[in-house]
Amino acid sequence: MSFENIESFIEKFPVYQYAFIKPDDVEYSEKVRQLCKRACTHYGTSWSCPPAIGKLEKCEEKCLRYTDILVFSTVTELQGGTAQEMETAQKEHEKLTNIICSHMFKEGYITYVLSSSWCKTCQKCTFPKDFCRHPEEMYPCIESHGIMIADLMEKCGMDHYLGGKLYLLFSLVYFKEADTSE
Repeated sequence: MSFENIESFIEKFPVYQYAFIKPDDVEYSEKVRQLCKRACTHYGTSWSCPPAIGKLEKCEEKCLRYTDILVFSTVTELQGGTAQEMETAQKEHEKLTNIICSHMFKEGYITYVLSSSWCKTCQKCTFPKDFCRHPEEMYPCIESHGIMIADLMEKCGMDHYLGGKLYLLFSLVYFKEADTSE
């Protein structure tokens, strides 16, 4: 399958690197989930993170319903490396992800997105007391699906870390052609 229509579109934007891979090329590991549980302060506090996102087997099953993945990154040069700068960079990255997904929808694709970090759409997440207020804007974290981003970037021949003040963010856009018979 040719992805020229997607490539020509994303090349108009500040995408640092991108690749197309298959969902079967991705390793979904419970070890990554355990790392989240031990090391991430957002574990159990966000709809975009475990355990709210569901069991790993269900996440993997959902991902494998798609035929392809667009993996892409953006890079931002941080001035002071503050949390505010990083949050702004993430919001810009996710705006770009939305633009790309809208284009893909117009081209006849259904998408499912995983993002670099936990969702920051709301000031305070409603998890676990109430439903997500903005499920259409909430992208689950890549690691929530048991994916080690560094390993995946290496497999794709993409950079995972640039050092210094350069901040890389990633999106995995799982996609498939829309079934018009549905």
